[in-house]
Amino acid sequence: MTQHTDLPSDLLPLAVRQFLGAHIVRDADTASSFLAEDAVIVDQDETFRGREETDAFLRDAGSEFEYTTEQIGAHRVDDTQWVVTVRLEGTFPGGVAELDYRFALRDDLIAELVIANHPA
Repeated sequence: MTQHTDLPSDLLPLAVRQFLGAHIVRDADTASSFLAEDAVIVDQDETFRGREETDAFLRDAGSEFEYTTEQIGAHRVDDTQWVVTVRLEGTFPGGVAELDYRFALRDDLIAELVIANHPA
């Protein structure tokens, strides 16, 4: 069973909160505005670098599926790194996934985002 953390969303950095809010409703343009110009996104071992590739990833990721997203955990790693765990339920293979979104911040923007399966 998933453990929910006690870190409320309002204690996450503003860029992380606003990115997630936009990403959850599939507003790629707004989500992209919280990324550094040279940001890197890694999703399930596929890497996207720079504005053009990260914008395309945010626009296209999961677009072929219907799903809901719920934040079920969050914690601070250090001054620049945060992890937010989300639970997806939808029409994708398997129907349920728990993912960690690992954010690295620089100058109040997201410099790196690594999306990986949440350890069981």
